[in-house]
Amino acid sequence: MFVSAAYAQTAGGAGGLAGGLGGILPIILIFGIMYFLMIRPQQKKAKAHKAMIAALRRGDQVLTQGGIIGKVTKVKDDANEVEIEIATDVKIRVMRHTITSVMNKTEPSE
Repeated sequence: MFVSAAYAQTAGGAGGLAGGLGGILPIILIFGIMYFLMIRPQQKKAKAHKAMIAALRRGDQVLTQGGIIGKVTKVKDDANEVEIEIATDVKIRVMRHTITSVMNKTEPSE
């Protein structure tokens, strides 16, 4: 009633393709930014952790997710377990993926 017909109409055929691309472009940019700020760094960190776990050997001093610091005494490749000595004659078995960092690395024997 109070709005004239001229205000209710859109501008002809101008902006058909550009309007669709203009609406989708911000979404594509948001996903691109999320990839470079969130997903890619997580993938790099996971890859580095996997390489660290694969390079574990006897004598390394490690830190577990539970905060336990110990020395690796045995690496079981088939069972995906590591035996850690946390005190004299006190050994525990932990899963390899629970090791968060290697504090002291041993030199490879010749």
